[in-house]
Formats: sequence, structure tokens, C-alpha cells
Amino acid sequence: MKIHLRYFASLREQLGSAETVDLPDGLTVGQLRDQLLARSAAYAQALSRARAVRCALNQTLCKEDARLTDGDELAFFPPVTGG
Repeated sequence: MKIHLRYFASLREQLGSAETVDLPDGLTVGQLRDQLLARSAAYAQALSRARAVRCALNQTLCKEDARLTDGDELAFFPPVTGG
């Protein structure tokens, strides 16, 4: 399945604005975050479990146990973002 990732605020500065990833079916947001953490030092720092990072699945805030499906858009952003 293909998932469209978007990054906002400080995460955008570290990782870029967007990317599309191919994933096996049935992953959760948390499992995807774990995969991203393992990608590189930049991802590990930006998406660290020690940092407060919010997620929105298809423009609705979600928890990390939300299940991903083909074509979803998942956004990561810090809890406070500017306008």
C-alpha cells in the first residue's frame, strides 16, 4: 500500500515537506513511525519518542494505534504550530 506522508513546522525543516512510502498492509501509525525512526539519524531525531509529535490521518487527529490503508495521508507535526 502507498501512504502519503506530510511533515509540518520544525519536522518539515528536518525531513522535507512530503514523501510517499510503500508499506505492507495492516500497519498502524505507530509501526510506521518506528520504521521511520530506523531510517536515519535525521528521522530518529525528528520523530524521536522523547519528542511530542502529533499525527493526523486524512486530516483528522489520531493516535498511534490507528490502522493505515492504501492511499491514506498521514501528517506529523509538533503540538504547537505557527500560522
